Amino acid sequence: MDRKNVILEDRWHRKILNAYWIVMLMFLTAQAVFLLSGGVFPDTVGKDASSWTRLAGSNGCTMLILVATEVWLRYWPKHHKKAIVGCGFLLSYMFYFIIEPSADGAQMALLLPVLISIVYFDRKMLYGFGAFTILSYGFLYFLMERPWYHKPIQEFIQIESVFIVSLIIGRTILVRVKEFISYLKSVMKSEQQLLVEKTISDKLLKMDALTGLYNHKTFHEYLDALLEHSEKYHLPLQLAIIDIDGFKKVNDTYGHWVGDLVLKQVASTITLIMMPNDFASRYGGEEFAVIFADKTLAEAQSITEELRKGISIVEHSNMKGRPVTVSIGLCDYQPGDDKESLFRKADSALYQAKRTGKNKVVTASDSILSDSLEGKVASI
Repeated sequence: MDRKNVILEDRWHRKILNAYWIVMLMFLTAQAVFLLSGGVFPDTVGKDASSWTRLAGSNGCTMLILVATEVWLRYWPKHHKKAIVGCGFLLSYMFYFIIEPSADGAQMALLLPVLISIVYFDRKMLYGFGAFTILSYGFLYFLMERPWYHKPIQEFIQIESVFIVSLIIGRTILVRVKEFISYLKSVMKSEQQLLVEKTISDKLLKMDALTGLYNHKTFHEYLDALLEHSEKYHLPLQLAIIDIDGFKKVNDTYGHWVGDLVLKQVASTITLIMMPNDFASRYGGEEFAVIFADKTLAEAQSITEELRKGISIVEHSNMKGRPVTVSIGLCDYQPGDDKESLFRKADSALYQAKRTGKNKVVTASDSILSDSLEGKVASI
């Protein structure tokens, strides 16, 4: 049993013991009111000192049982359930003898162990205490109530009938509780299965089946939310578009199934190098897109360069050990950028990487500078 269950069990034991204390206080209050109003317990408490002493001793023993159980729960970590059950059993017979068998209804105190068994949902305990209560009252009746108090046999039959009916009702309650728990487990299992199926379904809708990365639609949903967040809180954001160099030639030369293996390998490398806060997707065909969050542009450049190198050193056995390379366009989010302008800058950088030799990382600022220089040279 784990620590959480132990704590819950201890709280449950404590609640039952508190109930014992409440019953005892109510019992003492009832006695006090009865005696102060001039009442006398039949054959037990008269006006003499010895009768008061007997009553005080009986109540004192009952209090001692409760205090002993209290100490047990506080200082002994084991067998708390046995302590509570044993306390309830002793209290039931103490109440019976304090009330006195001559009083009508005193026998009902003997039902306390049966009630405790129902509270604990313990069928074996219920049967054990139920049978013991029925048998013990038979002995009490024939050895004490009938010869001493001349109680009629009809009362014995009535009380035993109440005990038997209580046992049957208790058993019915436990059976119904077991059925309810079984039904509840079934419902919870069904809900759990539905949750798993929904999770799988959501994942299938969001993920690219071939690469295991997020798909195009999910990428745009995430980027929209992240751009709004960055605009509101002025947080850094970079977008990288990754394109496999010469991918059409790979498909034409080795077949589309090899091309699929290449896509999966590139996606695996991206996943391996990517940081926890980053977001990667298969953007379409042989293109991938990665969003870097909480990083400077220099950090994003370092990661994309590591990514480029990691992809270029992988030898593909189905391509006779030849590697593939990627070109990467990287851009930094600037306040006021929308999704279209961000993609336009990343695409421009990717185009520059492709045009200037491939297998390289180009940032949007480098791309703009290069285009500017080429424009000046062309005008001269």
